[in-house]
Amino acid sequence: MRLSIRIFLVYALFIGLTGYFVLSTVMKEVRPGVRQSTEETLVDTANLLAEVLREDVKNGTLSQSRFPEVLKAYGLRQPAATIWGLPKNQVNNRVYVTDAKGIVLLDSSGEAVGQDYSRWNDVYLTLRGEYGARSTRSDPQDPNSSVMHVGAPIHDNGRIIGVVTVAKPNSSLQPYVDRTERRLLWYGAGLMVLGSMFAALLSGWLSYSLRRLTSYAQAVSEGRRAELPHYRGGELAQLSHAVEHMRTQLEGKAYVERYVHTLTHELKSPLAAIRGATELLHEDMPGEQRRRFIDNIDSESSRMQQLIERLLNLATVEQRQTLEEPVVVHVVALVDDILAAQWGRIERKQLKIEQLITPGLCITGEPFLLRQALANLLENALDFTPNDGTLRFTAEQEGERVRVSLFNSADAIPDYALPRLSERFYSLPRPDSGRKSTGLGLNFVEEVAQLHGGELRIGNVEGGVRVVLTLAT
Repeated sequence: MRLSIRIFLVYALFIGLTGYFVLSTVMKEVRPGVRQSTEETLVDTANLLAEVLREDVKNGTLSQSRFPEVLKAYGLRQPAATIWGLPKNQVNNRVYVTDAKGIVLLDSSGEAVGQDYSRWNDVYLTLRGEYGARSTRSDPQDPNSSVMHVGAPIHDNGRIIGVVTVAKPNSSLQPYVDRTERRLLWYGAGLMVLGSMFAALLSGWLSYSLRRLTSYAQAVSEGRRAELPHYRGGELAQLSHAVEHMRTQLEGKAYVERYVHTLTHELKSPLAAIRGATELLHEDMPGEQRRRFIDNIDSESSRMQQLIERLLNLATVEQRQTLEEPVVVHVVALVDDILAAQWGRIERKQLKIEQLITPGLCITGEPFLLRQALANLLENALDFTPNDGTLRFTAEQEGERVRVSLFNSADAIPDYALPRLSERFYSLPRPDSGRKSTGLGLNFVEEVAQLHGGELRIGNVEGGVRVVLTLAT
């Protein structure tokens, strides 16, 4: 199972369990909370009525007072109120009054007048000077038919002469309980969905960050160039720097070992030639032969110097993963510069130069590396182009890339050599001298092309050879 899926599942499971326990706990508290609030209101109402009815109960004139009519009118009222989005069109409170013995004197429902309520807790406890309240089902078989009753004492000079009870059916509170529970469920579900989305984003971000590091490590292990992922602090940034440091250490050691071995191998031949010529110069020989051996020493020394310089240039490019100081480079100016540097050889061979480059065409890169790469291509073309031949530079924009082409009239490259031309130290004999070059020039060009997000292609075309250097703009 992928790491991102594991992170998502763990986070989602945590969110789900947390949401479930929180919601279940809150849901259990909704109904008691609503009833407690209602009970507190009933207490206030009962105590208010106890004060209003005190004189009538004391004088025994309760039935002759206006209060029975008030209660009857109260029961007929239609509030037409909207509470939290729910309509309220009738009153639900029941009010009854008992004397000091618990006998009902007045009942707003008209059902219990004259009955003995002294054993009901709301009356029994209140007459004893305690808080009297009860919750009783109107239908013993129906749990939703319970009614809350709250009693308040009627005092006369410190003596309890009666009880006022205010009752409210719990069924009248159920719509508010249901509405609150529905809202809580919706909010809880929404929070869990948001939490799951956040978990998906978090796991996706972590997975993406780790995939970037993994891709970078794989590219390094395969010898390909890759840009080091950058993170803003934290463990991922530390891991990124650690991977880069490890790459530098490992590549540096292997790189030095490979180049020392390569340089040693390539220097053996010119050193042997120089040593042989030097030994022969210690003997007496004609002046013409002596000059030939001296020229040979000079030629082999130049070859070694060129080999070392090109190896150093190639090593510099190979070790880099990205461009350090890219700037806008004008292609026309770049080509004119390298042509001017080789103008002596061009005139000696009486070559025809064609430059078909769109004015204003630009490349974003490092001018020094681009100049070295094009100079190597031009030098290589000059080695194989016969006298009175043609060199043609072209460049064109293709989307986000620029294709720079160099054509030179020359013999076709053998098929067996085409796939190996950019291979390190591989070289074909030059037509003029029959000698091979260092075999590092085209390899350097390919490295520069890859560093600039492009590629190098070499192929035979009608009348000669064409080299195409594709670079990102």
